[in-house]
Amino acid sequence: MTKSNITLPLLFTLLTFIDVSTGAANVFNVVSFGAKPDGVKDSTGAFLKAWEAACGSAAAATVMVPSGTFMVKGITFGGPCKSRLKFQVAGTVVAPPDYRAFGNSGYWILFNKVSKISLIGGTFDARANGFWACRKSGQSCPPGVRSITFNSGKDVIISGVKSMNSQITHMTLNGCTNVAVRYVKLVAPGNSPNTDGFHVQLSTGVTFTGSTVQTGDDCVAIGAGTRNFLISKLACGPGHGVSIGSLAKELNEDGVENVTLSSSVFTGTQNGVRIKSWARPSNGFVKNVFFQDLIMKNVQNPIIIDQNYCPSHQGCPTEHSGVKISQVTYKNIQGTSATQQAMKLVCSQSNPCTGITLQDIKLTYKKGAPATSYCFNAIGTSLGVTQPTSCLNR
Repeated sequence: MTKSNITLPLLFTLLTFIDVSTGAANVFNVVSFGAKPDGVKDSTGAFLKAWEAACGSAAAATVMVPSGTFMVKGITFGGPCKSRLKFQVAGTVVAPPDYRAFGNSGYWILFNKVSKISLIGGTFDARANGFWACRKSGQSCPPGVRSITFNSGKDVIISGVKSMNSQITHMTLNGCTNVAVRYVKLVAPGNSPNTDGFHVQLSTGVTFTGSTVQTGDDCVAIGAGTRNFLISKLACGPGHGVSIGSLAKELNEDGVENVTLSSSVFTGTQNGVRIKSWARPSNGFVKNVFFQDLIMKNVQNPIIIDQNYCPSHQGCPTEHSGVKISQVTYKNIQGTSATQQAMKLVCSQSNPCTGITLQDIKLTYKKGAPATSYCFNAIGTSLGVTQPTSCLNR
């Protein structure tokens, strides 16, 4: 399989959709339905009324959120709708000031079973400081909500959106097909707990390009069932880097395949590119992954595979990961490691990683000493310059 096998059909589909998605004729302004741009009044009902009118329109339609600040509680924009939709945001949407207002719902803004939709522009501020303080204090807290979620969506464009201060994940795709995410900014403090940036699972044909992620957890988290996922021109940091996994959460778990990350920069992150799985039985797999043309700036673990993931030390210390990792390429990755061990490939004791390729790697330890590598059950080849020296088994 070559990279072009992933990109060309996907890009053709996305460009075709983009060309025909911009002609919304009917505009439904949330202010016309009673929303107040004062950041205080609850505008949830007005947003829903505008959505219902647009969703029911036989012609392409736009939900317009104008300039101003609008407070919205947990809300679900449900489909399917009759025609193409644009959700255009010029202003700022904020969450309720009391984080407990969401209860155990798990969502702030949810688009459910909506196809042929564009979410364009705007700032979404979940105002999660109180929630983070609760989590850090050890109190009994709600589970937290994802800021923007698309469930079972098809032909989706997300562009120019800024998400701030998410309780947990900023933006989630679950069970989606053919999604283009571009020029978004996902921002939370580096010490905010579990604030993933962009999370994808059970989804096919997703692109994530030209975006900035500064957060307290993974910049991009790639979950089970992700296929044909392209990431490019990502600026990541602070955060935990780009992670495939954690996998092996369940025995019967879908695999991850055809993932490409290119032309991206990691600054001060905990990890660069990581594949991680719990050390327990699983039918899952990871295959056909390309990490290429990446710059690491003071990254603690620039290249890492961890198949002994077991942070709770419960139910997994004596197990081996069943996740099969194969055909993973690391090409033209350069920069500095904040730790001397710049490359660590720890694969399953019962399922070695196979088909690992290292090509033109140049990672140096920032303190001047040579960087090192460590491998366990990792089988593959090295091409061109490999610094630190390759530890792969052949």
